[in-house]
Amino acid sequence: MIRNRTVAALIAEAIGTFLFFFVGAGSVVLGDYLGAHGGSGPGLLGVALAHGLALAVLASALGAVSGAHFNPAVTLAVWIVGKISPMRSALYVLAQLIGALAAGLALKAVFADSWQASNIGTPALGPGISPLAGIATEAVLTALLVLVVCGTAIDSRAPKIGGLAIGLAVAADLLVGGPLTGAAMNPARWFGPAVAAGAYADWYVWWIGPAIGAAAAALLYRTTLAEAC
Repeated sequence: MIRNRTVAALIAEAIGTFLFFFVGAGSVVLGDYLGAHGGSGPGLLGVALAHGLALAVLASALGAVSGAHFNPAVTLAVWIVGKISPMRSALYVLAQLIGALAAGLALKAVFADSWQASNIGTPALGPGISPLAGIATEAVLTALLVLVVCGTAIDSRAPKIGGLAIGLAVAADLLVGGPLTGAAMNPARWFGPAVAAGAYADWYVWWIGPAIGAAAAALLYRTTLAEAC
């Protein structure tokens, strides 16, 4: 039987993922919407800030409930460092995917006439970026994110700064990787918009890359950095 605390954590993961992606992916679709109506979109900086700020406040608000993963790659990393059980990890990922799909469907409904250009903000490879290069890029970007998560949210020595550092890591990654791969760093960030839009091109990039980066960073932290004084 799933305990009440676990139920609360799963609800927090689903809601947090939904809100994170509604704002983050929504900022991408907003650019299409404003462009179609004679305005100018938020641009790369605006998209990066939308993702980063949304994650920072949601991680601060819901971290005490679930740890505020909102990302299967982060859940993988937390499992590798030994802070979550395999069963709870699987439930977290399911909740995240549900929240992600709900966000994709909600954005499709809100931007009924303008979601097509970006496929509801589905991450995509930039011009000249091969799938292998995309996987490598996503791995590096995710590794940065996971190192920040481990160092500021998991380590008992971590500074008490809420989700600020994690949000800043996502914003920084987007500023560099956004034009290359969409800088998802998160399989669920691809999954929700992609399923809602029916856009599955190069789908494996946003599963393999984040998984590799998260695993590498988590292993490094667990075997080396966590032991440093």
